[in-house]
Amino acid sequence: MQSTWHDRKRYLWLFALAMPLLPFAAVGLHAATGLAVWLWLGPIVILGLVPLIDWTVGRDPSSAPDDAIEALEADRYYRWLTYLFLPVQYAGFVLALWYIARGGLSIAESVGLSVTVGFIGGLGINTAHELGHKRESHERWLSKIALAQCAYGHFYIEHNRGHHVRVATPEDPASSRVGESFYAFWPRTVFGSLRSAWNLEKRRYARRKQHPWRVGNDVLNAFAMTLVIWVALVIWLGPVILPYIVLQAVVGFTLLEAVNYLEHYGLLRQKVHHGDRERYERVEPRHSWNSNNVATNVLLYHLQRHSDHHANPTRRYQALQDDEEAPVLPTGYAGMILLSLVPPLWRRVMDARVLEHYAGDITLANIAPRKRERMLARYSTATSDDAGIVVESTVAAVAADRVRIARCPGCGYTYDEAIGDAREGFPAGTAWASVPDSWCCPDCGVRDKVDFIPVEVVDA
Repeated sequence: MQSTWHDRKRYLWLFALAMPLLPFAAVGLHAATGLAVWLWLGPIVILGLVPLIDWTVGRDPSSAPDDAIEALEADRYYRWLTYLFLPVQYAGFVLALWYIARGGLSIAESVGLSVTVGFIGGLGINTAHELGHKRESHERWLSKIALAQCAYGHFYIEHNRGHHVRVATPEDPASSRVGESFYAFWPRTVFGSLRSAWNLEKRRYARRKQHPWRVGNDVLNAFAMTLVIWVALVIWLGPVILPYIVLQAVVGFTLLEAVNYLEHYGLLRQKVHHGDRERYERVEPRHSWNSNNVATNVLLYHLQRHSDHHANPTRRYQALQDDEEAPVLPTGYAGMILLSLVPPLWRRVMDARVLEHYAGDITLANIAPRKRERMLARYSTATSDDAGIVVESTVAAVAADRVRIARCPGCGYTYDEAIGDAREGFPAGTAWASVPDSWCCPDCGVRDKVDFIPVEVVDA
């Protein structure tokens, strides 16, 4: 029997598409009234109005039933909303820089308009996040284009192949720790993510026995795209706009990293044993903070249903599910960003929630190394009987040298040794047994090689 379920937020998603119109509104209202406040419309709406709507409207935990997900994901209306974000984003970007370059604005007014454009660039990174997880090549290229405005193209690599693999572990630069303020997190994640992205591409090319300094390197071609756009704008509008281009970029990726700071604060995956190999347990709903506040969920394409996103990274935003097992933030991401800017208030609210999440055992949390002794002394309790390294069973039970085709149980990516995966550095004919154990699914970044399900096996 076909589902009769309908998406109650179907037309609310247009609200996300209205956000890149804010620079147009800012310029128009300033030109009409002369009031400088309008040039700060981006932060006013996103960090002022949106949290207020979240608080007023409340939460919407409704999810699509399983039998409706396939049709919902196939509905092209939703993906066109993300596609259309990009031309409006760039049109507002260019308009704002032209408005600054033409003269007549004070430094404070130019800064305000740059900040507004930066907020839209930050939302553009979120749009890039949605597109970059998809298998279609044109959507992945659109993701890179969206990232180019803020010079954060390496996010395409680091997020998909770095963060999703190491999320909620001390090794992940994008997972914040208990006791770590946003101001301490910012340099660690910004520079750590760039370094990680480069190392991931360097390793990919090493498997192909090539040096990484080539056009196909996704870190280099992403920054080349940014350079072309920025240089073209400076040539057209003059060097006066360069500081404001840089400012809007910093604002944009800072907004992204503020969201990263919220999503996994203090949450930690425990170590497990699989045979002789030690690794982190699989990502579970308990490793991401969620929220169902309507306004921010629509603004960020259901990013707040973060647990389901990590479980199903290729799933489209409109089909992401609420998960009752996930820990819940007290309000939406927009309001939590404001809270993160005041570390004492943030710690008062969130450290208690982390402690509650781990039933009073702070040793199970991801703790900032410099704060570890202080945190343990403050929250000293009996440790959990389940702490430490445990044994984990996995799907794979067939010897690797007998497997010819294997499939990721999460997203369905299939490795066929007859075809290999040239992009990953495995030419046609590369045996499954020759694929390193440390390799993980290139599409979802969730499943390790050991998790893959054998599809075709030769007799022993």
